[in-house]
Formats: sequence, structure tokens, C-alpha cells
Amino acid sequence: MSSPFDLTGKIALVTGANTGIGQGIAIALAAAGADIAAAGRSAPTETQAAVEGLGRRFLSIQADFGSTEPVARVVAETVAGLGGVDILVNNAGIIRRQDSIDFTEADWDAVMDTNLKSVFFLTQAVVRQMIGQGRGGKVINIASLLSFQGGIRVPSYTASKSGLAGLTKILANEWAAKGINVNAIAPGYFDTNNTEALRADAVRNKSILERIPAGRWGEPSDIGGAAVFLASAASDYVQGVTLPVDGGWLAR
Repeated sequence: MSSPFDLTGKIALVTGANTGIGQGIAIALAAAGADIAAAGRSAPTETQAAVEGLGRRFLSIQADFGSTEPVARVVAETVAGLGGVDILVNNAGIIRRQDSIDFTEADWDAVMDTNLKSVFFLTQAVVRQMIGQGRGGKVINIASLLSFQGGIRVPSYTASKSGLAGLTKILANEWAAKGINVNAIAPGYFDTNNTEALRADAVRNKSILERIPAGRWGEPSDIGGAAVFLASAASDYVQGVTLPVDGGWLAR
């Protein structure tokens, strides 16, 4: 009997897969058997080499999710290049840091457009494709610890990631009966571009590490197992969950 975690023959569209968490997820899905379409602003050269090194097909799609403009094209290119789409990982996201009293409308809109608006409309377009294919599908949203907590100096990021947790629930409610699973992963503090400022701040870095029971920042590879689980048949009866992968941060 094949493993319930086997993704052989599946096609995964991963946004923001050029570095960090998106890269870790794309490689983990490929290791489980999936072919990968990577959509984002920067060329995913390292990710492509790793995925193809695992013997899987790889398609690179240039797209800036700061608006909904590329949504239809990204889905069309994925279907044309790989033959369909079975798994969507909404990982692309941005962050802006500033005291809330000084936060600008431009920074608010940029984060909300990328982290929430484009995610919804890309998911809508992909799920239309999944329903048309008639074989179900898996949607994995990349949320945040700030889907549960308030954070500091990142008001639009907190709002967008809290909204994404809610969006995960409503889409699961609407699409579960259609064979579409919608869930989310909430990464803890990971060593990525988005957290560079925190890691460079000696005081903040120390306070963060002191709260993480695992005693270290997460590595992109740490997220892979959760992504494979939520992308596979092993999670067929899991719906609307936001799963923390945080080294124990929320438990402390």
C-alpha cells in the first residue's frame, strides 16, 4: 500500500518559492513526489536546482502579487506547463515595520494587497481549476504567529495574517464538500529575509530565543513535514486549521 504522504503525480503551485519558507516547502513537496510551479518576483534558481535534482518537473513563473493582475496568467501558465494544479501554497508575502502611530496608508495597502487580497483571488482562480479537474485539491495558506497574537510595530502584517486565518476557515466551510481542503500553517520565528531586522537586533533576538522552548530560530526545512501532511491524503479530513510550527512558542 502506498504511503498516505505520497504526492507522486501531483502538481503544486507555490508562491514566493525563491527563498526561505517557500523554498523549503517547494523542496519538501518535490521530495514527496510533486512537480512544482513556482510563482514570484525573483528567479527561483536554487529552488529549481533542488527540485530538479529530486527528479521532479519545475516551472518558473514571473509574478508580482502586489496586485491581482498576474492571477489568471499564473494559473493558465501552470496548467499549460505542467498539466493542472492539485496543491496551492500561498506563501508570497511582505511586511512593513513602523510604530502604529506613524504607519502610512501606502504601507498598509501594500501589505494587505499582497498578503490577503491577492491570496484570496489566486485561491479562487486555482480552486475553479481544481473543481473543473474533478479530483479535489489542497490549499495551504502561510499564516503567522500574528494570526494568534498582536505583535509589535507591524499593524498591517498582523491584520493581514489574522484575516488569512479567518479566510482559511470560511473557504474550508464552502469548499470541503467539493473535495477541496483549505488549511494554514503558522510559522514561528524562522531564519528568513522577513526576520532579518529582528535577528540583527541583539535585544529582540535574545528575548525571542529565550521564549522558544526549542531554543533556536526555525529553518525553512522545518516547515516541510507540515506542508507535506496538509498537501497529502493524510490530511483528507482536516479542514480550516491553522497549524503552528513554532518550536513551542505559543505553548510557552
